[in-house]
Formats: sequence, C-alpha cells, structure tokens
Amino acid sequence: MDIIIRKIEASDNPFIENIIKSVFIELHLPLTGTAYADGATGNMYRAYQNKGDSYFVASENGTILGGGGIKAINTTTGIVCELQKMYLSPGARNKGIGKLLLQKCLDFAKTAGYEHCYLETLPQLKTAILLYEKNGFKHLQKPLGNTGHSTCNVWMAKDLTDDYKRLT
Repeated sequence: MDIIIRKIEASDNPFIENIIKSVFIELHLPLTGTAYADGATGNMYRAYQNKGDSYFVASENGTILGGGGIKAINTTTGIVCELQKMYLSPGARNKGIGKLLLQKCLDFAKTAGYEHCYLETLPQLKTAILLYEKNGFKHLQKPLGNTGHSTCNVWMAKDLTDDYKRLT
C-alpha cells in the first residue's frame, strides 16, 4: 500500500465530490443539512484557498481514495478550526488511511496556530466516531457556531495544545 497524502488540486474536484456524495447514498445518510448539499462540495479546491484552510486527498497509484480538510470557524477567539468533509471510498476504509488523513489534518491545524479542532458528524458514522475518539476528540453537548450542517448532531472537539484548555 503506497498511499500519498497531498494538498488538493483543482483536477481532484470531481473525484472528491463523487466520493463524498456516494458515501451519503451508500449509507442512506440525510442529504439536506449535510456536506452532500453544501455548495463547497462541488469545488473543494476553491473552498480551501483561504489562509488557515487546507484540504488533503489520499491517493494510491493516482487514484483518489478520499480526503479531509481543515477550515477556520467563526469564533470570538479565532483559534478553533473545523475538521471538514473527511470521507473515504469503500475500498479505502479500515486500512489506516483515515488515520493518516486525520493526522495530516491535525498536523496542519497545529502548524496554522489553531488551539482546538472541532467536528460535526452523524451518529450513523460509527467507525469515524471511533477514529475521532481514539485520537483524542471528546463529545460536546452542543455545536460550536453555525456551520450550516443542521442535520449533523454529533459534535466533538480536540485540544491541540500541550496545556489542557476547555472549550466553552
């Protein structure tokens, strides 16, 4: 397995969009209030060009297997990012690729100066939730801000600093 994780290129857009949307269809997930209906899903390259944003793709032998990204979220402090649109194609799951993508995203978040990483997901994505829990994400009682993904009702966050700081 020779997996390469790199920043997204414009030519990756249709492949990532297809992976994201096909996961929703495959797992019978809600299409509204999720990444499926998010306008950025069709042009992920453009959506992650701001300072403090990055989207990464995992590929093997030139085939895109999935991706995940980091984007700033609007908070009063500006030190919180969101792990966004992390999805893998069926053949890429349960092979450690999700963990590699997650680590790349978290490394980028730390380098970009974020102190906390937030995410929203769906309860049906049990394997993803387990991955997040194993990597230090803790469940929250309510969402942080308004991401537009109103159907996602599992909220988690991870402290990215050496000193524990509680998100409020």
